[in-house]
Amino acid sequence: MKKIIALIVILILGVVGFVWGWPMYQLHFSKVDLKENKLIYVATGTTLDELALQLAQEKIIDENKFKDFAAQLDFDDSKIEPGKYEVKTGMKIKNLIYGFKNGNQEIKDVKITFNNCVDIYELAGKVAPSIEADSAEIVNYISDNKTIEKFGFRKETMMSLFLPDTYEVGEWDMSAEEFVDFMAEQWKAFWTEERKAKREKINLSESQVATLASILEAEQGIFSQEWSTIAGVYLNRLESGMKLQSDPTAKFCWGNELAGIQRLLNEHMAKDCPYNTYLYAGLPPGPIRIPSKKAIDAVLNAEDHKYLYFCAKDDNSGLHAFAETYDQHLENARKFWKYMDGREN
Repeated sequence: MKKIIALIVILILGVVGFVWGWPMYQLHFSKVDLKENKLIYVATGTTLDELALQLAQEKIIDENKFKDFAAQLDFDDSKIEPGKYEVKTGMKIKNLIYGFKNGNQEIKDVKITFNNCVDIYELAGKVAPSIEADSAEIVNYISDNKTIEKFGFRKETMMSLFLPDTYEVGEWDMSAEEFVDFMAEQWKAFWTEERKAKREKINLSESQVATLASILEAEQGIFSQEWSTIAGVYLNRLESGMKLQSDPTAKFCWGNELAGIQRLLNEHMAKDCPYNTYLYAGLPPGPIRIPSKKAIDAVLNAEDHKYLYFCAKDDNSGLHAFAETYDQHLENARKFWKYMDGREN
């Protein structure tokens, strides 16, 4: 009888041990079974239920199983760290949960790249895929009057803050505000004392330098070796009180209506718009596109010459012929239009 009782006790203890120990065994030894590693983006405000469903949809772990393990590790909504994570095949489930809980497995080598942007809408479209903030949030924050005032710009010059490049921003869970703050730090770092001294020498503000740089890129989008020469022409015109008479500024006033049109007519240049430098002297109210660092430096290092005019060469090279006098310019222009008329016939 005693042996039977002892056997029953052993069986009961074994069952209890199994019931208690099996979940603990699973928690500590269960692993992710994937064919290849996966990236998981955990958005700010994600709940445990949402995270469990996300992992189940990615076929990383069963939804209920994940929530059971989470409960054993005291992991709840308030302890989820947003970010970009790499789930590696063979990693233990408990380490996966600790990663989401502590953020210690978050990927922090996130990079953003933007260049050749016409406006903040294109900028936002290129930045948004790399961070948590979507393009609408980025545009809305940049366009907000409070943001513009915070950084000391105007609506027309706000895009001067953004310098095209590739940047390491660290964490994926970056808000629109954090992105703009980050870019403001990059802007401050770019405007060194040396660049400020050059800016003062040509008597332009940072935003005005960016505005002129944007015209350079729109005027000569292929051969940047001409930028410093063209910048010198525009600076000479500003100093002498002449209108810049830049085709891209007139085209800018038409928005998308002149998309694809290369040859502007007199009617195009007569559009009344504060950006039209055929009608208004001085620089436009702000950039006509987001200028590159290289174009900004071309303005700061503009050539010191006496040219006041330039037009496209008559050889299809994409380069320009420069002139000091109007008569010289007319001769260059006649050659170009004769060449163009010959191409169109």
